Amino acid sequence: MQTQQALSGLSRSVPPLLLLLLLCSTSASGFGSMGPISASFGKNGFFCAIDASGKQGVVCWGFNSSPSTSSSASSSSSASFSNIPAMAALSGGENFLCGILANTSQAYCWISVSPGIDLVPLPFKSTGYSHIAAGKSHVCAIRGSYYSDHEYGTVDCWEIFETSNRSLSSKQSTLFSDQAIANLVFKGVVSGEGFSCGAVRDGGLICWGPNSSNLGVSGPVLQNFTALASGRASVCGISDFGELNCWGDADLLDGHPNGTQYVSLAAGDHHYCGIRQDNHRVECWGMFNSSLIPKASGFMAIASSDYTTCGIREDDLVIDCWAANATSSPTDYDPPLELCSPGLCTPGSCGQGEFAFNASTLNEVDLTSLCVRKDLTICSSCGSNCSEGFFLSSSCTQHADRVCTACSLCQNSSCWDICGLQTPPEMRKKLWNHVRRLVIIFGSSALGFLLILICWCLLPRLTSQKKEGSKKQFKSCIGKAELEADNNEDPNPPPSVIPCPGIAQVFRLSELKDATNGFKEFNELGRGSFGFVYKAVLADGQQVAVKRANAATIIHTNSRDFEMELEVLSKIRHCNIVNLLGYCSEMGERLLVYEYMAHGTLYDHLHGGLSALNWSLRLKIAMQAAKGLEYLHKEFVPPIVHRNVKTLNILLDAEWSARIADFGLLTSNDRDLNGDLASDVYNFGVVLLEILSGRKAYDRDYTPPSVVEWALPLIKQNKAAAIIDRYIALPRNVEPLLKLADIAGLAIKENPTERPTMSDIASWLEHIVKDGLTL
Repeated sequence: MQTQQALSGLSRSVPPLLLLLLLCSTSASGFGSMGPISASFGKNGFFCAIDASGKQGVVCWGFNSSPSTSSSASSSSSASFSNIPAMAALSGGENFLCGILANTSQAYCWISVSPGIDLVPLPFKSTGYSHIAAGKSHVCAIRGSYYSDHEYGTVDCWEIFETSNRSLSSKQSTLFSDQAIANLVFKGVVSGEGFSCGAVRDGGLICWGPNSSNLGVSGPVLQNFTALASGRASVCGISDFGELNCWGDADLLDGHPNGTQYVSLAAGDHHYCGIRQDNHRVECWGMFNSSLIPKASGFMAIASSDYTTCGIREDDLVIDCWAANATSSPTDYDPPLELCSPGLCTPGSCGQGEFAFNASTLNEVDLTSLCVRKDLTICSSCGSNCSEGFFLSSSCTQHADRVCTACSLCQNSSCWDICGLQTPPEMRKKLWNHVRRLVIIFGSSALGFLLILICWCLLPRLTSQKKEGSKKQFKSCIGKAELEADNNEDPNPPPSVIPCPGIAQVFRLSELKDATNGFKEFNELGRGSFGFVYKAVLADGQQVAVKRANAATIIHTNSRDFEMELEVLSKIRHCNIVNLLGYCSEMGERLLVYEYMAHGTLYDHLHGGLSALNWSLRLKIAMQAAKGLEYLHKEFVPPIVHRNVKTLNILLDAEWSARIADFGLLTSNDRDLNGDLASDVYNFGVVLLEILSGRKAYDRDYTPPSVVEWALPLIKQNKAAAIIDRYIALPRNVEPLLKLADIAGLAIKENPTERPTMSDIASWLEHIVKDGLTL
């Protein structure tokens, strides 16, 4: 009676305009709420999401179990699970999930072991619902048609309970048949453990149920909530003014943000997570380790179970999961490689601050809509800002979200401040043009004087040399530098060289110093135990890389060994090898001149912050690197063993082709030739795992830190999909990536004799690419 009187007073005291605003609450993912992705709690908990096939099928994945799906267009990482019908929305309870059927608006509840059995009680099976919210052991749903423009109705509630044989059953609820709310009309509802809360059509938020008093909610709440979610013993909402309001378990309030606006909330057992309105990044509070949250992408929807949160990334609609703390693992819930719905399909047009999601952005040629009906749309919240390292290049429109572009592509003043560019490109260009004009002005005057001086000094000498008729030529062949000249001539070689066809060129130390600006640090490309590598521009404009040995390397390498190495290196010519162009051996220096690789190392693109590589390019790079190693192993007697195969030693040229660099030589002292070759194969297997997962070979931020120790057990368990890099957009066909994982698994076998040869690996990878299986 008190509840009914409070609601009656609320409807009389709230102005009509405020009442209208109070009706505009939106649903969100989480325990007890409704969304395109949801999770159930408990030891038999599992996640489900509506896929992006355009059929509103459901894909589910469980705790340490194989994923399942009802979508006929599912990827090879998901087994067919056609017993789950197409859904319009999902909501999770404890060990069960409920949804609204896409075709009839009827409720449907199921458990993972028996998805074909509907747990909805018989009195409610034929009723249509516009909203549904599953709690720990009960469900409340709002009567009405899901696709109706009028999404208001009275509430039905039923209980889900465990039977004597440990299965689940249901019955019409008596615990939630509160007469105070029996005739109220609701807009939305969420449920927790022993309570439900609903947004009333006439304004405000009201809670009921046997445990509702534990929340500490004193009567109806006079606020409009743009996001709402409930945990086991708490409920949180974000007001339209950006204020976070929570009731119940005080531990979940620890570290909660103030003033941040969110578009969605999800509740775990001991934490809450929210999607920020501005950049769509996820923030969590409560008993949660925020360092585990993915930072490389924004999210469209999220859902939490006990200790795991999963979300649908906005960049590619791929599912990503992360743990609440270091003691739990996101791989406990291994999501399938599915593209999932960014939101719920609804009738009508999108409102202010929203955009209608366009399926064409997914690059799927056969996909025109994510909804079963053409008149339905998915309205997603516009972002207003971008993550660090990106700038806002296009604002949100009616049919597309704001566009964030990498700061490396910043070209005008609109992004200089955001990207922190100290000297904008156009300013640098103008400055250079100004300097060039000054050089021309002052250089012209100096040049005339210099020409007069040169003629005055050299004319007598030139005349004398012409009379003597002397000639000289410098021949640059491997290991030799022969000077043909008269004995009376200058014994120093001239600065220009004429290379022998097919043989490395001999460079003068002076010209390599000029080409590298005196081996300055700003020309440095990399360094290692051998010394330094510099970018150089020769006098003819050719870009090269100069490898300069340090003192320790020179001391331990005598002239004979250096000549032998040059003799072999000069014979190596392959499109997937960083080929030697020349060398210099003057004044105790040891310098090697190689082809310049414009796009750096594979390591830099996988781990170092350079542009990410798509899957087609990653597969091509894997194949080309394998062919380069195959060439070293197969074309020489004895074979050339690299000894240090890693992503740092796989370089990318201007055409994005892979080149093997920094290989050693097999000397006569090597006793185990096959073992050395097998070692190269093992290390290449590690490279394949890095390409596939995006993880470093060894990273202390992960447990286990070794990519082999982490990935190999999953490959052996036929769970290779779990190691695929989820920060790269994935199409539906992931078969090439699973084949790549199989090849990596063979290459890193513990017994060297069981590993394939590089020729085998190169052949397999070539078939993956040539058979049209690239992504």
